[in-house]
Amino acid sequence: MASQTPGTPQAPDGTGGGGSVRVDSWIWAVRLVKTRSAGAAACKGGHVKVNGTSVKPAHALRIGDEVRVRRPGEHERLVKVTRLIRKRVGAPVAAEAYVDNSPPPPPREVITPVGIRDRGTGRPTKRDRRELERLRGIFGQGPTDD
Repeated sequence: MASQTPGTPQAPDGTGGGGSVRVDSWIWAVRLVKTRSAGAAACKGGHVKVNGTSVKPAHALRIGDEVRVRRPGEHERLVKVTRLIRKRVGAPVAAEAYVDNSPPPPPREVITPVGIRDRGTGRPTKRDRRELERLRGIFGQGPTDD
């Protein structure tokens, strides 16, 4: 027999009617992080904020809370909790558990790499180095012949 609190029905997909859920478990269940331990590590590292304050992994999350998750190499996610999920569910169901208020990611700059040398060409000569610096704009236009 499953142990649950009277008055809070538990659906087969792990969604509860009310109450609260651990924040590390919830961000894992709605697929904001790949593993629950990664969610706990993010909380411990101060990368998860609920309503503007850093929280521990066992913080009780409630409907209406605003969760901010910052992951290295990705843009920051800002979501509002609309449904509490205790177990990991499919992506369509997980998307219904929050409203994504994240700012759009910054545009990728399409810049061609300047001054990339072929592998194995050896050390650049003084002339090569000056040309690379001129291309990169480190020292401006370089010496002028007046």
